[in-house]
Amino acid sequence: MKPVHSTLLLTCLIPMMLSGCSGGSSDSDDRLRGQVTPNGIRGLSYQTASQTGVTDNDGSFRYYPGESLQISVGDLQLVSGVPASDIVTPLEFLPEVRAQLASPALNDEGLLDHRLTEQALLEDTTLMNMTRFLLSLNWEVTVQDDETLEIRDRVLEQLNDALPELDAAIDFAVSASEFEASSEAGRSPANQLLEKICFFEEDDDRCDEPPTQAEIDAAPERPDDDDDIDPDIEYREDLISKRNRILGGQRQLDDVDLDAAKAYLTRELDAATRLHANRYTLTPETAAYPATDTGIKQVRVRKIGGGLALGALEAVSLRDADVAIHSYDWQSGTVEYFINGEAGGESDVLVNFQPEDDYRWIRKQLRVIIEE
Repeated sequence: MKPVHSTLLLTCLIPMMLSGCSGGSSDSDDRLRGQVTPNGIRGLSYQTASQTGVTDNDGSFRYYPGESLQISVGDLQLVSGVPASDIVTPLEFLPEVRAQLASPALNDEGLLDHRLTEQALLEDTTLMNMTRFLLSLNWEVTVQDDETLEIRDRVLEQLNDALPELDAAIDFAVSASEFEASSEAGRSPANQLLEKICFFEEDDDRCDEPPTQAEIDAAPERPDDDDDIDPDIEYREDLISKRNRILGGQRQLDDVDLDAAKAYLTRELDAATRLHANRYTLTPETAAYPATDTGIKQVRVRKIGGGLALGALEAVSLRDADVAIHSYDWQSGTVEYFINGEAGGESDVLVNFQPEDDYRWIRKQLRVIIEE
């Protein structure tokens, strides 16, 4: 039996005269709201130990702290065991990729930087195959900046109908060339699936079955004299045009190449970092001191709304000759520094910190000016 959450239990104990206990969501429960990518992926089925649903127009899902996600697209399961959080990106879908996110690299300023690791992980074949597949299911061929990836119900219905007809199961771990194979000698299961999905409205003639070659060969040729054309007959030229139109409207993985998938993930990853960074500020954000004031100064990391909890912190001055770092402490979120130069000098103090329970490093900048 699944555990009953305290809020739900209290709701069920309310006298029956108020309402029945259905176990549904409410604005007063303690569930958290998460989102698949900052701009969202609509239409993904998700399941946690306590929640089941489909991501909405914002890519949102509901969960309780400590739960993990199983994510599917229609009847096709993509991943399971994904730690649920406020923002989940495809880099957190796969355990082997997710584990590497905890190993940041050093940037040119000598600071730890998760973005370098993220970019390196975009070379992972399984990750990119899965990303290209999801992008291929978007209603439009391309996803513009700041747009939600939209997997419509109509697409999901066709996907579910096509899955049992595939020659083999879709395997995201195969090589990119095998995953995107589209030659007459053999099409990959992913491309077989896409060919069965019409990304137009149901009454669009591009959703019809294309005429076969046998039907084309059996059709009469169009008469040279327009007066002899019968409007009730589909001539060979008509069938050829219809076939080309239908096949031209079919989607393949080649429509979303590797560069497009990398660009999409990069935008979403950078947006996730910005969203996390916007929750923090420095106090003060700028500072000015006379050259004679060589006492220890302090800048502190603040979390908007309170509750600061950091896992690590580091700091550097871009011009040690003007402003030098004295010490820093991750537990209090403080950096101490002192004036080291003459009047007219200045430096930026870079405060780099990692929030607790997050792999991302957030950098904030303090401008220090040395006055007369």
